[in-house]
Amino acid sequence: MPIEDFAEFLAEKVPGGKVVEIGIGFQFSVALRLKELGYDVLAIDWNPKSVERARELGINAVRDDVFNPRLGLYEDANAIYSVRPTPEIVRPILNLGRRLNVPVYILPLSGDTVPRTMRLVNHRGLAIYTAKPI
Repeated sequence: MPIEDFAEFLAEKVPGGKVVEIGIGFQFSVALRLKELGYDVLAIDWNPKSVERARELGINAVRDDVFNPRLGLYEDANAIYSVRPTPEIVRPILNLGRRLNVPVYILPLSGDTVPRTMRLVNHRGLAIYTAKPI
């Protein structure tokens, strides 16, 4: 169950266009795979070194703070996702998804708890949590 399977899951759920990865850190494989599949990927992180490295790899990346997001960055997004986010940014990610009225998909670290409002989906052995817009 490689992490790239998360990209395949997203491709099944999101029809195309722009997707935003929140907290990309230094794990670029999902964003790169989505780019290969034709998605317009925007990677967000607070760490300038992470943003710089993502750009070096050809990923459109911007520094932003999910606790106080610049909403204009996320215009036209069809979905938000996060790979193994730190627990404290999960709620702000969900809040951003609600504000933008887009689905949110989270692939947590095993053992991390996620809000009960999210639905668990098993995809090729990956535990993926989803939240649809209300």
